[in-house]
Amino acid sequence: MIKKALTIAGSDSGGGAGIQADLKTFQELEVFGMSALTAVTAQNTLGVQGVYPISAEAVSKQIYSIGNDMGTDALKTGMLFNADIIKAVSEAISYFEWENVVVDPVMIAKGGASLLQMEAIFALKQFLLPLSKVITPNIPEAEALTGISIQTTEHKKEAAKRLFDFGVKNIVIKGGHDEDPSESIDLLYDGKDFNTFISKRIETKNTHGTGCTFSAAITAQLAKGLPVYEAVLIAKNFIQAAIEEQLNIGHGHGPTNHWAYKKSAIKR
Repeated sequence: MIKKALTIAGSDSGGGAGIQADLKTFQELEVFGMSALTAVTAQNTLGVQGVYPISAEAVSKQIYSIGNDMGTDALKTGMLFNADIIKAVSEAISYFEWENVVVDPVMIAKGGASLLQMEAIFALKQFLLPLSKVITPNIPEAEALTGISIQTTEHKKEAAKRLFDFGVKNIVIKGGHDEDPSESIDLLYDGKDFNTFISKRIETKNTHGTGCTFSAAITAQLAKGLPVYEAVLIAKNFIQAAIEEQLNIGHGHGPTNHWAYKKSAIKR
């Protein structure tokens, strides 16, 4: 049976992040990708030149169109922009009783542009996080959600526990913003145990869309029925390959290489 995954996120005209990155990742991991668009951005490797949100009604219509016909085995959320969209997405998830929900709490683009209005953070915590199976914040996002300043591994663990208290079943705090120059450590917490995923840090500016791609890879594996730990492990390997084999597109923060993981698997 064909497995399906849905991304509810914004469009990146540069193709490196957002629904474009998600759909590329789904395709590479052999799940059928579908999308509900929340915003259109004018964006390239140099930054975000404009953000144009879709109405909450239009977002809801897209999700219900998919849910009433095709359904989905897993879904992820990316850029949701405002509280009305978050509420509409949460209501649809509850209506269809979808359980494999991955939340990538996209707040700030690589160039510094805000992609989530401040009042939306409360709606995210109140409505969407309790419905999620996995949340994948980077360190600044985890700090914004929990109010904890994260400087050490113990701080990461405390932030993960606080996110668990919001109703999230599994928390992955990503290590891309770690200060260690040699490695990046992602921390997974399931409410009971902590697990770490360590990868060599690659010195490169071509990291645009890493968060979107990582969470999409987790979503694809959950759609296939894998447990969270295995889904995160494969996603970690997927994004590591995508960063290592650089495309060098654009003059700023270039996109990652979505076909690198499958290419490396063929070589092995």
